[in-house]
Amino acid sequence: RDGGWIESIGHYNPMIKENNITVDTERLDYWIGVGAQMSDRVKKITGK
Repeated sequence: RDGGWIESIGHYNPMIKENNITVDTERLDYWIGVGAQMSDRVKKITGK
């Protein structure tokens, strides 16, 4: 939480109504598999 990001695996734009989120789910699953923890907001956005 104190450091910068390591890899960008997607983005979220709440200002547009359609296609406002993109996530590389393979990379998301990889990072979760090696111990990364999603914030509550990311869990809500991704539905995981």
